Amino acid sequence: MNKILSAGLLLAALAASPLALSPLVAQPAASFNRDPAAVRAGTYVLDSDHGKITWTVDHFGLSRYSGQLTEVRGELTLDPAALERSSLRVTIPMGKGGTLHEGLDHHLRGADFFDVERHPEARFVSTRIERTGERTARITGDLTLRGVTRPVSFEAVFNAAGVHPVSQRYTIGFDGRATLQRSQFGVDYVIPAVSDTVELHLEGEFQIVE
Repeated sequence: MNKILSAGLLLAALAASPLALSPLVAQPAASFNRDPAAVRAGTYVLDSDHGKITWTVDHFGLSRYSGQLTEVRGELTLDPAALERSSLRVTIPMGKGGTLHEGLDHHLRGADFFDVERHPEARFVSTRIERTGERTARITGDLTLRGVTRPVSFEAVFNAAGVHPVSQRYTIGFDGRATLQRSQFGVDYVIPAVSDTVELHLEGEFQIVE
């Protein structure tokens, strides 16, 4: 009987706790809109806490090895009715993030790879944005990495938009995919043991500037 009473009291306490009234519970993901035509036009800034780039390379043909670049900054000017008039600018701190392996992260920041001391940031500036499907677009622009600028395109997918339940700011979310040849940017260390081709998975939540 005491065990039953204790369980009942525990359930009652949980029901009355702040977590039970959390906006994350009160406003499920279904409250977001997945219709691109309903997205608000305007200028957006990337929420750096929810924006990152995951890179993956082939490692000696034995495995696919991944790391992340974090604390990315960006500004998006969006016109859903005329996507070609939209633009994107992104700044990537090359010394942030990593692989969770201290020795490898130190090597990646050195001259063999990112050369962070001389080139602490990479930049992407869009030159063209074109719709490719109901919720997809191809974004082409100039990527500057290690002082070398090359054209790069990536495929973007619109996920959803709406007022974020935590920040209470209108937010839009995207995923993106791209590939690049690192040798084109002067990063040719141990090719082909570690692949020249780098796959990129881009994720970002952008908040409107009121």
